[in-house]
Amino acid sequence: QVQLAESGGGSVQAGGSLTLSCTTSGFVLGASCMGWFRQPPGKEREGVATISGFDDTLYAASVKGRFTVSKDIAMDTLYLQMNSLKPEDTAMYICAAQIPCSTYLSPPPLYDGAFGSWGQGTQVTVSS
Repeated sequence: QVQLAESGGGSVQAGGSLTLSCTTSGFVLGASCMGWFRQPPGKEREGVATISGFDDTLYAASVKGRFTVSKDIAMDTLYLQMNSLKPEDTAMYICAAQIPCSTYLSPPPLYDGAFGSWGQGTQVTVSS
């Protein structure tokens, strides 16, 4: 059974940093492509970052240069390092899996329809 469990969310002041984790089980992380999405209050879910099986990455323009997605195959964990956080980054952050990768070398698009498995999310709140 595929399971994705996010952690690491919290409240932080603008300019601060957080690292989110997504612990995975029930599938082979190394053969899968992964993504982070977020849903701000009252808004639709949007793609944040994706990572291919080959560790190539894709970022939304709003987070590029501030966020870094990575994975640790040995730990079965996906990460999202978030720096220089802004109030507009406030959202529920959700990890997603594409099992297996549709294209192993290229990161999936920032489109939730490309992913079939989802976690419950972890809340990030950034105050000004």
